[in-house]
Amino acid sequence: MGGALTVARRELASYFATPVAYVFIVIFLVMSGALTFTVGGFFARGTADLQPFFAFVPWLFLFLVPAITMRLWAEERRLGTIELLLTLPIPQWAAVLGKFLAAWAFCAIALALTFPLVITVNLLGNPDNGVIATGYLGCLMVAGAYLAIGAAISALTKNQVIAFVLAVAVCFLFAAAGSPVVIEFLSRNTPVLAEIARGLSVTDRLAGFSRGVIGLRDVIFFASFIGVWLFANAVAIDLRKAD
Repeated sequence: MGGALTVARRELASYFATPVAYVFIVIFLVMSGALTFTVGGFFARGTADLQPFFAFVPWLFLFLVPAITMRLWAEERRLGTIELLLTLPIPQWAAVLGKFLAAWAFCAIALALTFPLVITVNLLGNPDNGVIATGYLGCLMVAGAYLAIGAAISALTKNQVIAFVLAVAVCFLFAAAGSPVVIEFLSRNTPVLAEIARGLSVTDRLAGFSRGVIGLRDVIFFASFIGVWLFANAVAIDLRKAD
């Protein structure tokens, strides 16, 4: 793990060496606050919780997370520095895991900076902070799932724009798979596909966390989901190493 953590520290520092990190965080904070208090009807609900925030986070991450991952490997391949990275005295899996952990830590920082929402809801009422904590954990799991997808796609191309668009498209499939419209359509035509879609939906998995329930099946799902996509990331690097 030493090599992975070394890569993670390097990558995390590189995020804050450019304005991109700060732009991402500002956009995320502004949009999460605006959607929670306006579209989410925070005050009109009359309930001291952060359910509106948790409902919008997967859709915010749908665009913002691919913006983080699009450069993870695509930039390394475009600049030709991927060979240097892979010749370091660390296994390839450590480089893959390190880059992923750095991006995940960055998302955790962005989520932590939404603490004013927690303070606000505690000032206005008496919320169950345990439920809020599990909701944040679920959001972090969703971020990890999207990051793993985006990293794998970034390893397939040198073009960051292509990596971004493809990552948004694939993440959207897993976000929308559990939506009522999709499930209802599939249930009428192919019930088996409806069950598969519901099982692969990251938004459905987040719902349990946002209710304060940390289900073992949900934890296993996210761990497996992230693991599969990180494995795909490593395979993609091997396939495109010679490019």
